[in-house]
Amino acid sequence: MKALHIITGLGVGGAEQQLRLLLRHMPMRCDVLTLTNPGPVAEGLRADGVRVVHLGMRGNRDLGALPKLVRFIRRGQYDLVHTHLYRACLYGRLAARLAGVGTTVATEHSLGDHEIEGRPLTGGVRALYLASERLGAATVAVSDTVASRLEAWGVPAARVHVVPNGIEAVRFRFDEGVRRATRARTGLPERAFVVGGVGRLVPGKRFDVLVRAVAALPGAHLLLAGDGPERAALRLLAAELGAQSRIHLLGERDPLGDSADGRTPGIPALLAAMDVFVSPSKEEAFGLAVVEALAAGLPVLHVTCPAVDDLPAAQAPGARRIGPDTGELVAALRGQMEAGARRLPAPPVVRRYDIARSAGRLLDVYALALAAPVPGGGAGPRPGPGAVAPDPDLDPDPEPEPGSRSDGVPCPGGTGRGSAPDPAPQTPPATAGRCPLAGLDSAPAGNG
Repeated sequence: MKALHIITGLGVGGAEQQLRLLLRHMPMRCDVLTLTNPGPVAEGLRADGVRVVHLGMRGNRDLGALPKLVRFIRRGQYDLVHTHLYRACLYGRLAARLAGVGTTVATEHSLGDHEIEGRPLTGGVRALYLASERLGAATVAVSDTVASRLEAWGVPAARVHVVPNGIEAVRFRFDEGVRRATRARTGLPERAFVVGGVGRLVPGKRFDVLVRAVAALPGAHLLLAGDGPERAALRLLAAELGAQSRIHLLGERDPLGDSADGRTPGIPALLAAMDVFVSPSKEEAFGLAVVEALAAGLPVLHVTCPAVDDLPAAQAPGARRIGPDTGELVAALRGQMEAGARRLPAPPVVRRYDIARSAGRLLDVYALALAAPVPGGGAGPRPGPGAVAPDPDLDPDPEPEPGSRSDGVPCPGGTGRGSAPDPAPQTPPATAGRCPLAGLDSAPAGNG
């Protein structure tokens, strides 16, 4: 069996890192195609021996990317296509259908109540998502919370399968020697009370609340790993609060370990250096960083974390849910500070979210999807392994086929199963019965 994973981008992010971890546990050959931004995770995948191809997509409305994607899939003779993140799901599902792949699976990594991948949910975004979802065989939700949101949108419950995110827990096992070394390398006093956070520096993560809370606690330090558009604003905020020497904005760090030269601590080493972990975000689809912190034996304060909140409290006794108010976070951190540094045993939730277990559940979804009737009726092609497909950018555009659009790719008329091809304008309006890619100006942009 040969599978293709299509993802919007491969910068540092939870969905991107989760894909890399999963592929380490997949028994079949898997290639990865990124629509945009072949960043650090692409480098990591290549180091793991995975073929990664960059499509070079220029934006949401770059419809010229669709025929490239169709040709790549068709020539690769994939048995299954698996899409990740919003834009990749829209383009990938349609391209797989047009390329004749009988089985397409999509994972919904980042669906909140009011946002998807950090951007506001609109009627257009929802309509596009539902239109493309019908082209696939199954949709994977990373938590029960996300599954409920998908079903509330109108995705049939029978098409939704929960495959939680996973971690390699052994990477996060606490080591006192690593703690001391990491504190020394990051300039932290050996006995300082250290608060930690991990994530993209975007408004939805609410790291400004965390900066304010730590600034209000004399002697406390903050280690914040991640990068994003809010970095300059957070640095300015720390200076305004007179806490710039205690707020450490570390930038992106490798979630799997230290840098190759050993000079830059990765996420496991940084967690060892912390005394308490905080996740102040009000919307999460899973909460992978919280699970990693629990694996490191840290007490955790979180506003929302479906990975923990969906389970009985006994699964994660070291995690405490708090409200979104800064004052409540300050009080909770003060209590931790007064109690002193402590390390906890890894709770049951860590074993529950083992990456090998998640990979096994995903393989079960693949088996169900491969056995299901192909959307549109009839049995879809199940090509055997073929020659390796060339980079799309090196593949010249073919002449348009009769009856197709000028870009050579017909657009299905209607969004339900079994719709017949119907020529459409290259940038049609977002109207029922038209191409699912219509109206992409309302879709999330960027890596998602």
